[in-house]
Amino acid sequence: MQPTRRLPIGDLAPYLLEGPGTPLLLRWLEVFDNDQPVEIEVGSGKGLFLITAAAARPGVNFLGIEIARKYQLFAANRVAKRKLTNVRVARADARQFLRDCVPSSSCQAVHVYFPDPWWKRRHQKRRVLTVQFCTDCARVLTPGGRLRIATDVEEYFSFACNLLSQCDRLRAIRTTEPASPRYGLDYLSNFERKFRQAGRTIYRLEFERAITS
Repeated sequence: MQPTRRLPIGDLAPYLLEGPGTPLLLRWLEVFDNDQPVEIEVGSGKGLFLITAAAARPGVNFLGIEIARKYQLFAANRVAKRKLTNVRVARADARQFLRDCVPSSSCQAVHVYFPDPWWKRRHQKRRVLTVQFCTDCARVLTPGGRLRIATDVEEYFSFACNLLSQCDRLRAIRTTEPASPRYGLDYLSNFERKFRQAGRTIYRLEFERAITS
């Protein structure tokens, strides 16, 4: 497979959103130059979900948050080549970014796909799913907005279910397994493509912000 040709950084600039050095509450109208609904992906990696979802739903804005600069640029490169004007990719720690920069009740969905389980006990403080993160997700979601999570690790799935069930502003809803992928872009992420092709089980959960909260 030929390596992806990197566009000049100037061509990527319209799609990049750098995490501010000091907390700065975003204004989506300024970020996207429109008032369409906003969805956030935490840990956007190489951008497969972003480009697939943005192309399928041009009436929705998508923000990917990625802590690694190389993956932020990789995803932005893929977005720029497709001229997907409804995508931005931020370089930031998603936990801090969500807490400090995303306005309350401003997103219709938050997506967290295949987060690192951080197996070792001394590393578990790096897990993205924490009580504070769940609280922040509930805060930034609109009433009825969805938090969608997928993992290939059963232990992490159980951990996430238990953690999210403790947030009284979120309620679990039933999810259905998507149809078998027909194309490479039918997967949520590069990780899902690899795991499903290897026959591994994918665990999904979806929570909704309570409308009365």
